[in-house]
Amino acid sequence: MIKSMTGFGKALVAFPNKNITVEIKALNSKYFDFTARISSSYKEYEPAIRSLLNELLERGKVELILNSESSAAEVSFKINEAVAEAYLSQIYGLKDRLKLPDDPNLLSTILKMPDVMSSAAEELGEAEWALLENGIKEAAAKLNDFRLDEGRVLQNDFVQRIALIRQYAEDLVAFEEPRIALLKARFKKNLESLTEDASYDTNRFEQELIYYIEKLDITEEKVRLTRHLDYFTETLGEKGSNGKKLSFIAQEIGREVNTIGSKANDADIQKRVVMMKDELEKIKEQLSNIL
Repeated sequence: MIKSMTGFGKALVAFPNKNITVEIKALNSKYFDFTARISSSYKEYEPAIRSLLNELLERGKVELILNSESSAAEVSFKINEAVAEAYLSQIYGLKDRLKLPDDPNLLSTILKMPDVMSSAAEELGEAEWALLENGIKEAAAKLNDFRLDEGRVLQNDFVQRIALIRQYAEDLVAFEEPRIALLKARFKKNLESLTEDASYDTNRFEQELIYYIEKLDITEEKVRLTRHLDYFTETLGEKGSNGKKLSFIAQEIGREVNTIGSKANDADIQKRVVMMKDELEKIKEQLSNIL
């Protein structure tokens, strides 16, 4: 079963004095591209979170968001005086250079600056990390379920488009015999118009005609195209998601369709080739979203 690369998962982790909401979003990417929006108190666990999500989600542009809501009765805040003094020193220096007036709200402004205030309730111990890790796994599992649901929709779309390409390829049979007959008649007419008495070596003419028609024959391309279409369908049903493999097969399908088009020399066949290319391009666009 194929998976989409886009998805969303959310989980709530409850602690005695706070709740942490875990949100994971994923978009298309050729590689595992990870970003995290988390409190500085959790930064030490970021490498472990990255490694965990890389294992669970494989590929994609993944964003993790941890939102912490603490119980006011349980939270104890601490002011980092050294950081606050450093901010204050720089602000006063800037104020003196620019000759700015005093600001009565300066203290409240400094308290809002990064790393000035910290909450002991936000710090994670090993036991709390284990709970958070389970929450991240739960959110990742929900994201993967989202990916599977979207993958089913895409798979149904692929099956329908492959069936259309197969039908257009089968339609070519009806045009091949008339095409060959028309080519023979055209060659003979052109040859007769070039010879005064319309006499020529019929055996040599037949040999040259067979050689030329063989160069225009699309039988092998149709056989290979059918095999590629079968392989694409088989790969869709394989265990796991095979986005890259399906992309390679789609390239091979496109190669056979292009060769048929270059050999066709027939308006009806060219029309079917254009229709096959149109369906294949739609498949390729969706394949960029497959894991």
